[in-house]
Amino acid sequence: MLDRRLYRTALALALIGVAVAAYLTYVHYAGIEPACSTGGCEVVQTSEWSDVYGVPVALMGLFGYIAIVASLLALRGDAQIFVSAALSLIGFLYSAYLTYQELFTIKAICQWCVASAVILTLLAIVTLWRLFASSSSNSTEATNGG
Repeated sequence: MLDRRLYRTALALALIGVAVAAYLTYVHYAGIEPACSTGGCEVVQTSEWSDVYGVPVALMGLFGYIAIVASLLALRGDAQIFVSAALSLIGFLYSAYLTYQELFTIKAICQWCVASAVILTLLAIVTLWRLFASSSSNSTEATNGG
């Protein structure tokens, strides 16, 4: 029961992440300013941190979220739990790095980036919770003879 709720929560968060990253990717390629209430979105979106070797961070985020969704839908069992947790943790760590750059290097805040950071933080928590709950129940089953 708990695993099913965590799974659904992870899938919902990843789909919301796809929407946020798709919007930012659209904004990048359309060459338009993002809707922004913080005043820093354009600064962040055009900073040197907004792409890696010419690949927009928004597009990387979109592919990352799609990979998480795909892992949740296409894989089963332990593989699903491990891969979704690993991808979410990688996304969270990279997002934390980018948030640091926003705060201390760029000195501007993008509300869309913050939204994505919050989504990735929650995704990491939920998928790691699933992973630890799964490994805990597996070790309990092994201890109790399956």
